[in-house]
Amino acid sequence: MAILIGINAIGTGYYASPMAVRVRHPMHDWLRPSGFIGQGAGLLAFAIFVFLWLYPLRKRVKALAWTGSVGRWLDVHVTAALTLPLLLAIHAAWRFDGVIGLGYTAIMLVCASGVVGRYLYTRIPRARSGVELTRDEVGAQRTALLDRIAATTGLDRQVVDSTLHSVALPTLQGGVGRSMIDLVAGDLIRWSRVRTLRRRWVTLAPPGRRPSRHSLDEAVRLASREMALEQQVRLLDATHRVFRWWHVAHRPVAMTALIAVLVHVIVVIAVGATWLG
Repeated sequence: MAILIGINAIGTGYYASPMAVRVRHPMHDWLRPSGFIGQGAGLLAFAIFVFLWLYPLRKRVKALAWTGSVGRWLDVHVTAALTLPLLLAIHAAWRFDGVIGLGYTAIMLVCASGVVGRYLYTRIPRARSGVELTRDEVGAQRTALLDRIAATTGLDRQVVDSTLHSVALPTLQGGVGRSMIDLVAGDLIRWSRVRTLRRRWVTLAPPGRRPSRHSLDEAVRLASREMALEQQVRLLDATHRVFRWWHVAHRPVAMTALIAVLVHVIVVIAVGATWLG
């Protein structure tokens, strides 16, 4: 990403110039769409774009489990996709006319929706393998976290439970849009409220048995995880509902981007606008 940002920054003078000036610019042979850097960025972008379609294949073919968990694949999928806007901007020399403009717009929408999809994915409780946890499994994890918090702070388990319950988030109901707002607002509120737990636990600790700073840091980290699980279970149905709508929106845009990219590549090869040959 740093290299791509650097190339875009160095080429600002070229990209900001009119076409009549660009052809006489000293960096024209390098930064034009068919130049060494410009077309190199296009080839790399195409390779990444093809790679992105391996993620749906990994989700559907269980025999590919040896390649890594679905969650790890999703992380790589999202990270790779985030490089595409910069790569395509370099390849197009910041000119988005015709099919390239359509493809670039579609890819920007895919990247934006991919970030949203990654956010929704993490709001569904999962094991390390990426398999969704049952409510009983989530309940067992929360119980284990409460026990660890009690052991770390030196407080009674009931005291820990009551302090966490006192900062619990309200339950809200609504449609898909409202559910998405609740998810984001819930995270912001949880991050704010979890910070108050440190002061409460210090106040509630018996004299002479106050937890150390390190113990409090660990307890707050565990509490944040426990509250996140509680929030995920509470909004699980809403998250699934939003996730279904997200798939409906994400796939057509991704297919549009794929078609635009393929048309562009075919036309470029047909007219010979490449230095590969």
